[in-house]
Amino acid sequence: MSSQRDLVLTRLYRWEKELKDRVFLTQPLPGGGVTTFTFGQAMDEARRMAAHLHSRGFAPGSSVAILSKNCAQLILSDIAIWMAGYVSVVIYPTLGADTISYILSHCNAKALFVGKLDGWESQAEAVPTGVACISYQPGTQPGAPVWADVIKASAPMTGEPSRSADEAAMIIYTSGSTGKPKGVAHSFGAMATACAGFQQVLRITPEDRFLSYLPLAHVFERAAVECVAMWAGCQLFFADSLDTFVSDIKRARPTLFQSVPRLWLKFQQGVFEKFPADKLRTMLKVPLLGGILRRKVLSGLGLDKTRVAVSGSAPIPAELLEWYSDLGLEMLEGYAMSENFAYSHLALPGRTRTGFVGEPLPGVEAKISAQGEVLIKSPGIMMGYHNDPQLTAASFTEDGFLKTGDRGEIDEMNRLKLTGRVKELFKTSKGKYVAPAPIENMLNADNHVEQSCVTGPGQAQPFALIMLAEILAPRVKDPNIKQIVDGSLRALIEKVNRNLDDHEKLEFLVVVSESWKIKNGLLTPTLKIKRDIIEARYAAQTELWYTQRTPVIWM
Repeated sequence: MSSQRDLVLTRLYRWEKELKDRVFLTQPLPGGGVTTFTFGQAMDEARRMAAHLHSRGFAPGSSVAILSKNCAQLILSDIAIWMAGYVSVVIYPTLGADTISYILSHCNAKALFVGKLDGWESQAEAVPTGVACISYQPGTQPGAPVWADVIKASAPMTGEPSRSADEAAMIIYTSGSTGKPKGVAHSFGAMATACAGFQQVLRITPEDRFLSYLPLAHVFERAAVECVAMWAGCQLFFADSLDTFVSDIKRARPTLFQSVPRLWLKFQQGVFEKFPADKLRTMLKVPLLGGILRRKVLSGLGLDKTRVAVSGSAPIPAELLEWYSDLGLEMLEGYAMSENFAYSHLALPGRTRTGFVGEPLPGVEAKISAQGEVLIKSPGIMMGYHNDPQLTAASFTEDGFLKTGDRGEIDEMNRLKLTGRVKELFKTSKGKYVAPAPIENMLNADNHVEQSCVTGPGQAQPFALIMLAEILAPRVKDPNIKQIVDGSLRALIEKVNRNLDDHEKLEFLVVVSESWKIKNGLLTPTLKIKRDIIEARYAAQTELWYTQRTPVIWM
């Protein structure tokens, strides 16, 4: 348990004094400009908003929600909520009205900050009567006070309002693939302990820079970027949009950069558009030229100053890890959950092993159950699921280990390898179990494939649904290109099947005609497939596909 002096708020008070004039937040503006907040300016605005929230008279420990894309005001809102004595609930900006309404009601939110959104017109109806809205920008919510006006009209909260280590700081709602989101409550103490561990392992200092662009509603971004930046006094940059992402990352030149496998792959594909893969591989082997080219490629990605690169949320293909390694960027895989505040496992420099997601962070214990399930004890462990003590109790073993739901194994250096989900295993008609995740990892490593879903419960053999790579999908309208891709996919299924046991071998690949997106409900906000929904989407056609007896089927 962290002491009072170690809590994130207390660290911010420290930076408010020691780093008053140093830039803390850099927010890009439409048109290419930026606005910045020093630690002094950021804390002044947070104090003013905290005073306003406190004046509303909400009971101590009440939930205050935030619905916005990542931006400086979201961070300031978090700080203000904590200073005022409340609990922060950040909501994915891409969620539909029904889910937003459920979250706001489930946490009994008293107020809602509304920021930059793409679909607020349809989301606005989700706000229950009685929830007070505060808009980041004028014109968002009629009648709601606007951030700038509130700041101007409010005197700053004085002193150093404190919170205890065992108080709830935030509720993180999971983006789960099925059912209603679960609210994971975390204490200030767990936050602080996790931040201290990250700082120790990654040697983070106030000189480090982060770019925040993955959803702050997700624990990975919330813990390892926002909270660590607050804790260590780092500069935090934001991205304005997908269109400006390249310029945003080049502005930030992050020293620590985190992403998910799908985006790491997109970075690679962007490089291949300028440097064909074979040509790049050959040029990198030339002694002098290779070094110049590595710097050029990394600079073009905005990653030339990156000393720590982390990939999390889903397995990353070994080929992709090797490609970045050839560029001089050692990728560190991580593994954690919302339930342990993203504080569990991380690959350490010089100790990485392909296919493994790292070793326990300081204070973390891991073991494998008799059923093959990964069990974790972490100082970042949740207080519990909000308003669900039964589910909380069921999520732990009798000796206090969190049941992750993941299958795995641990090597002689205590590094963890994930082999699939306990509940994702399915049985073929032959009575054999198939773990889809390892097969999907092999398929996703191919440049033709954006996402895949291996399924086939009750069938003699499994099959795979695949979504073509984004840059390839429109090109297969050309019959000649489609024929070439078809041949490549036939070679892919042969290659994958050579590495599988007989009962795991894929009967065929189905190239789906639609994109799997967050908006159509087929991907989670962290770009994981919603397996159950995808399987149900194509269930009616499955029997027909098995009768076609061809290795590649086009929808």
